[in-house]
Amino acid sequence: MHPSKHRTARTARTTRAALAILVGALPLTLAAAGTGHAATPAASTVAVAAVGLDDPAKKEIAMELVSSAENSSLDWKAQYKYIEDIGDGRGYTAGIIGFCSGTGDMLELVQHYTDLKSGNVLAKYLPALKKVNGTDSHSGLGSAFVNDWKTAAKDTVFQQAQNDERDRVYFNPSVKQAKADGLRALGQFIYYDAIVMHGPGSSSDSFGGIRAAAMKKAKTPAQGGDETTYLKAFLDARKVIMKQEEAHADTSRVDTEQLVFLNAGNFDLTPPLKWKVYGDPYQINA
Repeated sequence: MHPSKHRTARTARTTRAALAILVGALPLTLAAAGTGHAATPAASTVAVAAVGLDDPAKKEIAMELVSSAENSSLDWKAQYKYIEDIGDGRGYTAGIIGFCSGTGDMLELVQHYTDLKSGNVLAKYLPALKKVNGTDSHSGLGSAFVNDWKTAAKDTVFQQAQNDERDRVYFNPSVKQAKADGLRALGQFIYYDAIVMHGPGSSSDSFGGIRAAAMKKAKTPAQGGDETTYLKAFLDARKVIMKQEEAHADTSRVDTEQLVFLNAGNFDLTPPLKWKVYGDPYQINA
C-alpha cells in the first residue's frame, strides 16, 4: 500500500506560539512572502458574495474530500480513534487531521482536551508528549497510550477538542487566506488540503512557501488575476513539493481530484462531485 493511501502527515509544523501568531496574521504575513500586489475591492467582493468553505454543508464536503485522500474513506468522523506510527519520523500520527506526537500538534491537542476536561484518560501522557516532541520516540507512550487514545475517541469532549484544533491550526487560517486572495470554495479547499499535508509556515515546503511560489507565476484574483490560472499555478507549485517526499509522491489528490473540479469550472464545489484518489473512485451526490 502506498504510504499516502494509509495516512499522510505534514512536512512542516510550528510551535503553539508560532501558530498563534500565524492564525492572527496569516493573510498579511503570507502576502508579504508573495509578490506584494495590492488587492482590488472588486475581486475581494466576488469571494465574499459566494458561499464559502466555512458554510456547514461545504465544510462537510471538505472533510470528506480530505478523508478520501488521508484515510481512503469519506467517513471522516470514524477517524477520531485512528492512531499509528507510519514510519515517517514523526512518531504517532492520529485523529481526524493526523496530529503527530513528534511535531507538537498532538501535544497541543491533548493539552486542549485537558483544559476542557481535566483528569481525562490522556492527561497523564502530557509529560511524555512534551519529552518526545521533535522526535519519533514512543518513550512513555506505547501500547497503553494507543489504547487510551482509542478510548478517549469515544468521548464527545475529545472529539470536540480535535475539531477545535483542526479549525484553529488548519481550517480557519487557510479559508481566511483564500478569501483574502479572492478565491471561492474550491480555492479555499485547495488551500486547506495543502495546509493539512504541508503544514502552516513560510518555508519552501510549507503552505506559505507553496503560495509564495505560485504568486511568482500568477496573480491571485484579489490582485486582478484569473482564478483558474492562479489555482493551476498553486497546484503546480504544490506538486513540486509533494514529489520531494516519498510519502507524498503520489499526486492523485491533485491530478484526479482537485484539477478535475477546477477544469470543470466548479469553483463553488457544487455536488454531484466525482473524483479518484490513488485510483479509488469516490462520489458526493448532495
